[in-house]
Amino acid sequence: MNNKSDILVGVDLTKTYGELAVVKGVSLAVRAGEFVSLVGKSGCGKTTLLSILSGLEHPTHGQAFLTGKEITGASEDELALFRRENVGFIFQSFNLIPTLSAWENVALPLFPIQMSEAERRRRATELLDQMELAHRLEHLPAALSGGEKQRVAIARALINNPKIVFADEPTGNLDTATGDAIMAILNQLHRRKGMTILMVTHEPELAKTADRVLHMQDGEMLS
Repeated sequence: MNNKSDILVGVDLTKTYGELAVVKGVSLAVRAGEFVSLVGKSGCGKTTLLSILSGLEHPTHGQAFLTGKEITGASEDELALFRRENVGFIFQSFNLIPTLSAWENVALPLFPIQMSEAERRRRATELLDQMELAHRLEHLPAALSGGEKQRVAIARALINNPKIVFADEPTGNLDTATGDAIMAILNQLHRRKGMTILMVTHEPELAKTADRVLHMQDGEMLS
């Protein structure tokens, strides 16, 4: 489990809320450069597990290691800095700031860093161009389609050159064709740039595009 090539490791992770156990003794490892899908029905605990592995939540029991660092005992300030430097997030609901333009949303993770606005804009513009959204730089989220919003969110996830991207139901709010386009982008990032991705989905067909598929049921890892 502690292989040097593993970028992400979970050991006996458990999360309880009162008497309800949502994650039950889960262990797993993800290698650097691997695309792993985590599949299971709604309510099986996969999003909670993702939150623990990415440092958004603390487990009740167990350990999580990211880029060789144990994150389960870190403070909130330490975790915030660690996530900013190492992790990218893509959410089902996009999580864009409605009052910011597309490029400002992409550049948002750069604002705590000492950097000129011109440099932030340059880096955001470069990523949006890769997402074929160079013509949407100044548009607010309300003026974007669902697929465009998710491409902005992917660009934002990549702005700090993360070592791993966590994607939680990235196609959940999209129609089939748009969802397929988003999956094509994720697969391209994985194949061409060696991006490490852990994706949560309840759709087995989408999960099959990954290198490896893990299955959860009732808080436990089946495979």
